[in-house]
Amino acid sequence: MKPLVEFCASNVSSYTQSVVDALENDPDLDVDVLEYGCLGYCGECYMEPFALVNGSLVQAPTADELLVKIKNKLREEEELLDADFPL
Repeated sequence: MKPLVEFCASNVSSYTQSVVDALENDPDLDVDVLEYGCLGYCGECYMEPFALVNGSLVQAPTADELLVKIKNKLREEEELLDADFPL
């Protein structure tokens, strides 16, 4: 199952469109990127860029920092899966 990164449409229009584009166009990532009308994080949505990575809230002061945090979270989760299910 692919990792899932979810974005709020309001946050995308304000802050995170570049992050969505970067994730969708990164040949090294195999993730599902979805955008919803609302994710229920209205306070966070108004204040700064955010996304949900496999259901966990990830926030950052800038879109560039959010992209780095998302990639780090994806890497951490992949390492945990590899540790739990070695080949």
